[in-house]
Amino acid sequence: MKTTILCVLWLLTTALTVYSQEKFTLSGTVADQANNETLIGASILISQARGGSTVTNSYGFYSITLPKGEYDVLISYVGFETIQERISLTESMTKNFSMVEKSATLGEVVITVDENKTRIFKPEMSVNKLPISTIKKMPAVMGEVDVLKSLLQLPGVTNAQEGASGFNVRGGSVDGNLVLLDEAVVYNTSHLFGFFSVFNSDVIKDLKLYKGGIPANFGGRASSVLDIYQKEGNNKEYHVNGGIGLIASRLLVEGPIVKDKSSFVVAGRGTYAHLLLKLADEPNSAYFYDLNAKLNYRFNDKNNLFISGYLGNDVFDMNKSLVNNYGNILFNTRWNHIFTDKIFSNMSAIYSDYNYGLKIKFAGIDWKSNVRNYNFKYDFKHYLSNNLVLNYGLNSIYYQFNPGTIRPFDETSGVLPDQIAKKNGFENALYISAEQKLTDKLAVSYGLRYSNFQRLGKEEVSTYENGQAVVYNPEFGIYEEGVPTGTISYGKGKSMASFGNFEPRLAIAYALSDDKSLKLSYNRMSQYIHLISNTASATPLDIWAPSDKYLKPEITDQVALGYMQNFAGDSYSLEVEAFYKTIKNKVDYIDGAELVAHKAIERVLLNGKARSFGLELMAKKNTGRLTGWLSYTLSKAEQQTPGRNANEPGINNGKWYRANYDKLHNLSVTAAYQLHAKWSLGGTFTFQSGKAATFPTGKYEYQGITVANYGTRNANSLAAYHHLDLSATYTPNPNKRKGWQGEWVFSLYNVYNRKNAAAYNFGQNATSGLSEAKKLSIFGIIPGVTYNFKF
Repeated sequence: MKTTILCVLWLLTTALTVYSQEKFTLSGTVADQANNETLIGASILISQARGGSTVTNSYGFYSITLPKGEYDVLISYVGFETIQERISLTESMTKNFSMVEKSATLGEVVITVDENKTRIFKPEMSVNKLPISTIKKMPAVMGEVDVLKSLLQLPGVTNAQEGASGFNVRGGSVDGNLVLLDEAVVYNTSHLFGFFSVFNSDVIKDLKLYKGGIPANFGGRASSVLDIYQKEGNNKEYHVNGGIGLIASRLLVEGPIVKDKSSFVVAGRGTYAHLLLKLADEPNSAYFYDLNAKLNYRFNDKNNLFISGYLGNDVFDMNKSLVNNYGNILFNTRWNHIFTDKIFSNMSAIYSDYNYGLKIKFAGIDWKSNVRNYNFKYDFKHYLSNNLVLNYGLNSIYYQFNPGTIRPFDETSGVLPDQIAKKNGFENALYISAEQKLTDKLAVSYGLRYSNFQRLGKEEVSTYENGQAVVYNPEFGIYEEGVPTGTISYGKGKSMASFGNFEPRLAIAYALSDDKSLKLSYNRMSQYIHLISNTASATPLDIWAPSDKYLKPEITDQVALGYMQNFAGDSYSLEVEAFYKTIKNKVDYIDGAELVAHKAIERVLLNGKARSFGLELMAKKNTGRLTGWLSYTLSKAEQQTPGRNANEPGINNGKWYRANYDKLHNLSVTAAYQLHAKWSLGGTFTFQSGKAATFPTGKYEYQGITVANYGTRNANSLAAYHHLDLSATYTPNPNKRKGWQGEWVFSLYNVYNRKNAAAYNFGQNATSGLSEAKKLSIFGIIPGVTYNFKF
């Protein structure tokens, strides 16, 4: 570890002292001509300059430094006409480019060709970027386009089960994913327990998933980063678009506040199925709504202000006997400032709140909980030379955790009001990284992040005999909750625990030729907040908790090796990656752990470790009427929780056992076919090995009741998960570009009505008295019809 850190520091020192002769800088932004939306990841190529290429950053800014002379500048971006312009560079200059969207032609549909050559030479791997235009062609549940469901078609990404919220990346848990919407943290990514995503595809501008080789500017999670940016709004003219579906509809409005200077975008979604249930005298209901908003103001060429927000809420009501509600609130203010033509900066102040509640009539309880954070970020991108770019900055996050506010359900309830001790934490980080082209064939990205976490009072913490909050009972062979021996009181703001970690990052790309390359990456990540849940996926009943004396930070080390190649003039591409990941301080739960409203969660936790490894393959067809990809992952995810001494067995006798999200095989096929100008077809097929489960191995009688005796943890599997989804889109007037434009989207989810198992319930048949297992399935075949429009 020390050797790795020293190597990264040496490389950074070398980068900072690189000598460069006086040159001139060409800088500016690249935007969509139709609405002035900046384009993220647009390629800028200088054909006469050795190594003369770059891409725009997350705000559409670019900078490239060249000797005095005349150059042919080529600008390319997915779905837009390539720009070629002759520029005479006699002094540093600002040049903004406006790109025109390609007109669709039946014989040539291009998805990612513009990116492929750039990706060959970039020291970036284990990264997937899905254009929104591609996502919208994929079938979805009930006709609603779903950003998260599209991620499941990528290698290395799975879901816990059908209808589950969240996703798992390379054997990581759901809470290991850092999900960002305009840089704000999203804690729960799903509506209606996984039926819908919280991300409205109409307002999404860019989406990128980092599975490995994660840049140093990201931290705080152990598994992956999903980085999503919202549209900024059209600052030229007003537009409206939306969709009307069977159970949900959406609407987006955008336009200029001051033409060519500032704009806004507002988008909303909601379901109305609960209203139909009321008309049918159905006492149960479930619904959600969300609202996205963003505005920006361009003061001048060097200063931009962005204000964005999100509000979403879900309600699940079972005849007022059980009411569950949860939601996210996000707010972000960002200021872009260009100090010089080589230094771009972004300062962000962010607020994020995730609240969740549960009312249960028979238990007489009304329980509410939440986690919120206040986040400050200041990031810089420094274009030192044409071959060397530095990224550096800082990040501070203050956390407030409310594990539970307990109230009586009503005046007849015997439950007494209570408040589980609130928790606070403060996470700080500094980072610096470099992107460097060493030769025409070799490029590297390297960096170092230092993170620190302080667990803060005010709080009273229990103490335990021998410092063990969990004790082993050798008589019954089980772990039990420890009995407190006393308490320690910490004042407000007092440090209760402190952790610090260096997190080196390294990625190398070696181009074997213009159309193939080898890549290698390594990253270390530290995670200081944890999702306390004994299910495999995020649910509204999960509790977030900070690291402390008992709940240590998770530390992940991941290495990946990859091969990438383009074929037939970039019409086809192939990516193959192998990865190995280890996680320290991975917690698991003692048998029978009760998590909701637990006042001392450390009394049901045991510390262990985890590992995952696998091989990923992705083959894509990028051009023609038929486009799409095939992805396959062969992987293994395991966990080990040994005993703390020779007298304890740990979980599964201290041996490795399958993680909840382990799936050996994961196959996905995604295709889109342009039948003719008015009709396009889409389809996806997904196959995954059954998730890990623990089944009974026998039974025994206790006071006349048959009780199941369960085997070793996760030694069994649910049945394999698979389904086929199809869609067809009809556009009556495909060449219409002004006025009202509409399209019909018809979809079939789970075409052959596969009853995938979400779980098995084991019990005793009330009639026969025999033991039985019942399969719980959520989805059968689901048709969907949506009418989309814009004007």
